[in-house]
Amino acid sequence: MLIALYARVSTVRQAENDLSIPDQLRQMQDWAKQNGHIVVAKYVEPGASATDDKRPIFQKMMSDALAKPPMFEAIIVHSHSRFFRDGIEAGVRERMLKRNGVKLFSITQPTTEDSNGELVRNIIRMFDGYQSQETSKHTSRAMKENARQGYFNGSRAPFGYVAVSTDVSGARGRKKKKLAIHADEANVARQIYRLYLSSLGMGFKEIAIHLTKSGLLMRGRPWNVQKVSTILSDTLYMGEYYFNVRDSRSNCNRPPEEWVKTLIPAIVDANQYEQVRKLRESRSPENATIPPKTLASPLLLAGVIKCRCGRAMTLATGKSGTYRYYKCTRKRNEGGHACDSRNLPMEKVDQIVIEQLANRILAPDRIQSMMETLRQRIQARKDVRHTRVSDLERQLKAQDERQHRLLEAIESGIVELDELTHQRMQNIKTAREALTIQIAEEKCSGELPREIEYLKPSQVEQFGRALRNQLLSKNSGIAKAYISLLVDEVLVNDDEAVIKGSYTALAHGLHQMKMGTSNQVPTFMHDWCAGRDSNS
Repeated sequence: MLIALYARVSTVRQAENDLSIPDQLRQMQDWAKQNGHIVVAKYVEPGASATDDKRPIFQKMMSDALAKPPMFEAIIVHSHSRFFRDGIEAGVRERMLKRNGVKLFSITQPTTEDSNGELVRNIIRMFDGYQSQETSKHTSRAMKENARQGYFNGSRAPFGYVAVSTDVSGARGRKKKKLAIHADEANVARQIYRLYLSSLGMGFKEIAIHLTKSGLLMRGRPWNVQKVSTILSDTLYMGEYYFNVRDSRSNCNRPPEEWVKTLIPAIVDANQYEQVRKLRESRSPENATIPPKTLASPLLLAGVIKCRCGRAMTLATGKSGTYRYYKCTRKRNEGGHACDSRNLPMEKVDQIVIEQLANRILAPDRIQSMMETLRQRIQARKDVRHTRVSDLERQLKAQDERQHRLLEAIESGIVELDELTHQRMQNIKTAREALTIQIAEEKCSGELPREIEYLKPSQVEQFGRALRNQLLSKNSGIAKAYISLLVDEVLVNDDEAVIKGSYTALAHGLHQMKMGTSNQVPTFMHDWCAGRDSNS
């Protein structure tokens, strides 16, 4: 039999112990040799959890296994937990393999290929999932207690510190670590605080450039605004290090009451840290001495104007605060060596963009041409969208049938209504809801309002004139509203600007005009159509 080997470890620590990838591969190759099988593929996945399928090597293996014909006849794993820890998901993947003629074997947990074997595999997976959750819970509890006792749980120490081993042994006999001051890096961190508090009035960017030019690098790399800001804002530099702050699954901060405070050696004293905090607040735009209206009012091209290097452009002012410019954020954060674009006078750029929108893009013949192009594009997409909807509806029907079979099995007593069955029902419900939403989105996406098909030239001219008047009015708020909704991007070079926008936004604006709402600030684009057509 032609077989594929799949080896996986969740962490580097696991790889260093008895579940190392070479050990898994060796045992599986010995098993294949003893049973007369031929290994045609090896899939190795280091550092990936089996609680879900977000594993690129696993997905590649499944793709090869589900090909027509499959690249191999069976997948071999060391244990079922290497394949999947979630019982429901594992069962789904195994049935997919089975339908394509591919088997799944564990060399350490052999089972038969009949219904009894499937039952045993489900029980094994259920306990694997339970064990994984319990291990995660106990590991989290142990790490939080470790932090409370002053030990460091991380792998790489923050800048200014080094992780040193203690005499206290932890898990698997490893020595626990604590953070100690790295003398050279700590001196650089202190210098950052001194420069920020000095009478020179240096900001984050000036400090970053100064350190980089002086050869005082951030562990071999140039300093930038974000790194300097981190040094000046993180409480660890005054001796307070917090663990369990961020939830890796949601990528959001946990509530502060769940944070664990660890006292570490301070690089700067609390008074110096507080001085920096107050100075940062006083320098923030909200508290600057420039007139509030200047800073509070949104930039006309905020969010859409881009530098030729691809980065966004933002507000910059002259030393007096009188003149305002658009400046590349890369140049602002990293210096002129990163981007050599010029600062662009804001008033002049705003005026050029507004005039081009009003007099060229919103000209009646240009609008009519864009609407015709949009009609052609949407017509061309209808067949593709119809096929996609049909496929989604077939998937929804399959989920309905799956739900019906499961309910019948419960009613007849074949399947008990236990926690595992309840989870299966919940998974089906979630899948049905997701498919229903996708079908609805596909059916409404890209459709033009029916009235657009019958636009008269006089209506197009009326719409263009009304919109031009709004853009050229003195009301910057309305002009900004239309620009943010109609324009995707304004890409500027030293001597030219390319405006890119959405055909569909204009189409719906025309529809609003026909419905008698064109004098209001538009709210149509983002809620109306997820896809956007380029217009430049």
